[in-house]
Amino acid sequence: MMGKIPKSGKSFKGCVEYCMLKKDAVILDATGLRTGEVAHTIADFNMQRKMRPGLGQAVGHIALNWSPEDSPKLTDELMVSIAKEYLKKMKIFDTQVLMVRHHDTDHDHLHIVYNRVDNDGKTISDANQRWNNVKASKALTLKYGFHMAAGKDRVNRQRLKGADKAKYQIHDQIKAILPKVKSMEELQKLLAKQGINILYKFKSGTQNVQGISFGKGEYQFKGSEIDRSLSYGKISKMIADRMQEKQEQVQLAKPKSLADELREILKQSGNEPHYLKQGPKEQYLSHEPKTNYLGSLGIDISDDVDDEAIYGRNRRRQEKARTNTR
Repeated sequence: MMGKIPKSGKSFKGCVEYCMLKKDAVILDATGLRTGEVAHTIADFNMQRKMRPGLGQAVGHIALNWSPEDSPKLTDELMVSIAKEYLKKMKIFDTQVLMVRHHDTDHDHLHIVYNRVDNDGKTISDANQRWNNVKASKALTLKYGFHMAAGKDRVNRQRLKGADKAKYQIHDQIKAILPKVKSMEELQKLLAKQGINILYKFKSGTQNVQGISFGKGEYQFKGSEIDRSLSYGKISKMIADRMQEKQEQVQLAKPKSLADELREILKQSGNEPHYLKQGPKEQYLSHEPKTNYLGSLGIDISDDVDDEAIYGRNRRRQEKARTNTR
């Protein structure tokens, strides 16, 4: 189950007529409203909004959508019960509410029209409404065991409008660009070419980034609201991990020096001499004579300049150490 929230409207007439006059529409519940005639319902909404004449966007409208897999369990009574739970989670209460079920698609859905001017003449806030919608929808989906969509790839983009359309456009563009960028700055530049801007949230009084939002046209969404993988922390980590992986691949592709190849052979044989080991300074001060371990493997290094140079440095360090201890 997922709620879809169009932008708040100005006209109860257009919204109510759409919900009530749709073919096969069924009014399931109404609070504080007459429903015998469409005109009466509209008049009741408009009467209450007069208590807050300065509020232009007084029309609240939400559509609750279920997956086709949930149809066998969705009775009218259950849909109304869930809708009321949903409204409480959205902090929409003590106001006029109309619930109408439509049957014009292959999935069950319920339209909720409510007055943003409550019964006491106060305004019902629509701040953070889209984020609260995600949390409320997910909680009720899990509670009632409704079908959970496998992912955003299954969403029909062609049917999306308004904020939902913008959100999925942002999602798809970020997912397409993100695997190619080397930094947040590059991501920002490439998204700007697609008409998408990035806004950062900073910790108070510092330049430390706490969060990220993406905007397209008149709409703006938090990264985690678009998708849980698009928070600032997860995007930054994704880019950093990929750059580190590339750096490691470059290092592995570099040709090994003769000393590294000899060291690897000796390590595999378990006979690495002290003067070839890497480690603390004390390991280079061994008084053990040089032993031709490679000779025992059938490899002649008697004329190897690098090996002799290493051994020569070891002897000079030993002599210096003995001088300093006198």
